[in-house]
Amino acid sequence: MSSLDCRRVLAVGAHPDDVEFIAGGTLALLSQKGFEIHIATICTGDMGSMNLNPREIAGVRFREAIESAKVIGASYESLGESDLKVVFDNPTRFKVVELIRRTKPDIVFTHYPRDYMPDHQITADLVWDACFNAPIPNYFTNQADPAEPTEKIPYLFYGDGIEGLDRFGSKVNLEFYVDISSVIEIKEEMLKKHESQRSWLRAQHGMDQYIMTMRRWSAERGREVNVKFAEGFIQHRGHPFPRENILKGILPVLYKR
Repeated sequence: MSSLDCRRVLAVGAHPDDVEFIAGGTLALLSQKGFEIHIATICTGDMGSMNLNPREIAGVRFREAIESAKVIGASYESLGESDLKVVFDNPTRFKVVELIRRTKPDIVFTHYPRDYMPDHQITADLVWDACFNAPIPNYFTNQADPAEPTEKIPYLFYGDGIEGLDRFGSKVNLEFYVDISSVIEIKEEMLKKHESQRSWLRAQHGMDQYIMTMRRWSAERGREVNVKFAEGFIQHRGHPFPRENILKGILPVLYKR
């Protein structure tokens, strides 16, 4: 498949704001190129408050995620799982396969499989599994109105570990980088829409730690490839996934020397 044939992108995070942190700049660049962008989360964000109950904060975070996605003209949906309770079981697998079949993405982004918390790790495995299973005609999801199987397995890319580290605190060895210097303000604007998380951290630390952390991390990755800001990725190339880097030629893809 050529880059001209790829027009639909899906980014899946565990919680609201995860996608923006790991791939917000890259998604903004793809949106500017005319790609159709879909953002989804496995969980509702229902553990993301010290003050609101789970139902209340889930509603807040859903609305914030919609507004964040709108910044780049993307859609947003949540698959409704509860934070810290995600498991790799058949009902959850069915949900993620249905997500892939509904959106029919050419390119998929998700978490680094060895990220710092289980929700992120399990999300990565669920997305990998769903990309593999979605084209299989006899893989039934037991839904009342199931989507049709996809025609192909999409290109799958894993984002950086949070703050560039894996679950053990070791630095993630990235395969390639995307120069997001031209869209860092857009990435910041997307994250600012997640005000419940930003204000909570601001109250805890007395500063806008939410945005500062993103900029510091993006700048550190940028220095590794001599640009101001960058996001890093690893491509899933296991059988039978497509193995060429389809992002080359579409985006400012860079490699370490």
